[in-house]
Amino acid sequence: MENLIEVKGLHKHFGKLVAVDGIDLTVRRGEVLGFLGPNGAGKSTTMKMITGFLAPTAGSINVCGHDVLSDPIAAKSCIGYLPEGAPAYGEMTPKTFLDFVADIRGLTGQEKATAIGQAVERINLQGVMRQPIETLSKGFKRRVGLAQAILHDPEVLILDEPTDGLDPNQKHEVRSLIKNMATHKAIVISTHILEEVNAVCSSAIIIAEGRILFSGTPTDLAAHSRYHNAVTLSIDSGISAKVEKTLAALQGVASIETTQSNSSLIQITVIPADKGSIVGMIHQCMRDNDWQIEELFVEPGRLDEVFRTITGGAQPAGKETRT
Repeated sequence: MENLIEVKGLHKHFGKLVAVDGIDLTVRRGEVLGFLGPNGAGKSTTMKMITGFLAPTAGSINVCGHDVLSDPIAAKSCIGYLPEGAPAYGEMTPKTFLDFVADIRGLTGQEKATAIGQAVERINLQGVMRQPIETLSKGFKRRVGLAQAILHDPEVLILDEPTDGLDPNQKHEVRSLIKNMATHKAIVISTHILEEVNAVCSSAIIIAEGRILFSGTPTDLAAHSRYHNAVTLSIDSGISAKVEKTLAALQGVASIETTQSNSSLIQITVIPADKGSIVGMIHQCMRDNDWQIEELFVEPGRLDEVFRTITGGAQPAGKETRT
């Protein structure tokens, strides 16, 4: 796959505050990168530098073969950018705003009309096209911002919280759109919604204090969880104490966690000592004791727990430079 984004040694200082502290990343065509981190980690600052809206203190950024610093117009022509908050001209309607953005992007005539029509259809904006943007809901404002980002069919998409403010149906639509576009583009998504990583991302990065703490696939990320390969089962509360004691004594079991599912069921999570597979052993134990279970599944890992573990020591406001 072709590298469409290449970032090397990226730094950004605001006075004594270090917002981004030496980031290297590559995003290939066909890749959707989930860009994760706590508030103040440097995600939005990094995105602004990649898109050319903010100059780095040090480092290089290359987009579609163009250096963002020395050839910014060529680089930006390849980028679709949805900034944090999806800013737009509130007095405009989506129709006039997209028409304005198309003019800036150099689209004219039938090409312009087709591009706007396709963006409106893909984002489902037909019902609000003549309504002032300032009167739209947060979700529709976000959709207008996404429409302008994809309007010129760019090879690179930089999306800062693309599903922020959307209802579950709208989130599903946007995620489907991203997956459909991903084959021919390089897409970077900043998000606080960890389920989005599994839903649309092929790779993920976690940053804190402006530094990359993790880089890999969503599967790699889930494998860092203490719940990776844990087995969770639901069983009648009347025998739960006996089941819990028996399972806790099995070789290779590190610990047991229980929660009350409802008045009659207890949910038991069996955590392996080495993250190895224990489901076969537990199945055999169930059969040997003739225990009836309502549900049983193997956990791939819990991303929220991994995120907290990896970023647990991070300070949200960055850090000062050493003098």
